[in-house]
Amino acid sequence: MASKPVPADRSPAPVLDLPARFAWVGEQIGCVLPGGRALFTTRRGGVSAAPYDTLNLGLLTADDPAAVSANRDRLAALTGIARERTLQGMQVHGTVVRRVAQLSGEPQEMVEADGQATALGGVAAIVLTADCLPIALIAEEAVAIVHAGWRGLAGGVVAEGVRALRELGAREVHAAIGPGAGACCYETGPEVHAAFASYGPDARRGDNADLKLVARRQLQRAGAREIADVGICTLCAPRGLLFSHRRDGATTGRQAGVVWRDSGRTWPS
Repeated sequence: MASKPVPADRSPAPVLDLPARFAWVGEQIGCVLPGGRALFTTRRGGVSAAPYDTLNLGLLTADDPAAVSANRDRLAALTGIARERTLQGMQVHGTVVRRVAQLSGEPQEMVEADGQATALGGVAAIVLTADCLPIALIAEEAVAIVHAGWRGLAGGVVAEGVRALRELGAREVHAAIGPGAGACCYETGPEVHAAFASYGPDARRGDNADLKLVARRQLQRAGAREIADVGICTLCAPRGLLFSHRRDGATTGRQAGVVWRDSGRTWPS
């Protein structure tokens, strides 16, 4: 008799050493940079059932909406920022980064955007991923986050995110790259390699593309002072740690990258 699959949240907790600037916040990954904080969620610590087990934050997945809402409440508890003060767009693999200067108090309209930027305190900006890169951009004056797949990187979403911060008054920009498809696993076609040919041979490993290298180079060109990369690949990380569209197929959940201006609040214990 075949054994039943074990939900990801009940499997032994993966033990991964994190690089400088990153730390485990319970079962999520935190990063503190001058001016703000970023949180990169895993698939652990939520209530969704398989195949979305357990911290699925994707509102547009086929998961039980009540479970996703409960997971969103858990995320709000981790950040200390109410859900109605969280900025999110309809991600289309584009380059639009929405600048938000004020909140109306009304429910926010979901507009097409692959990044959010704000100088408001007590407001979080979020992108959802399942292999694309979540990139947090943090300055003393403002914060932003972008959703960067290969199309977004090729189109310039990273530079647009930094530009948005500059428009909001940012001077020194620091960046944190969260979990995403790594060069170890991200096999692509010739159109992707052609898009990044100008980055030279370092941007590919055989048929695989190195999106993180491309992102780092683009951040450097945009003038980021510091670039921290968590160095985790969504495809080959322990299976119970992260969602991966490439590995698991279309029926999978979404993790989040979230950023907000630092209020001095410590991570929850």
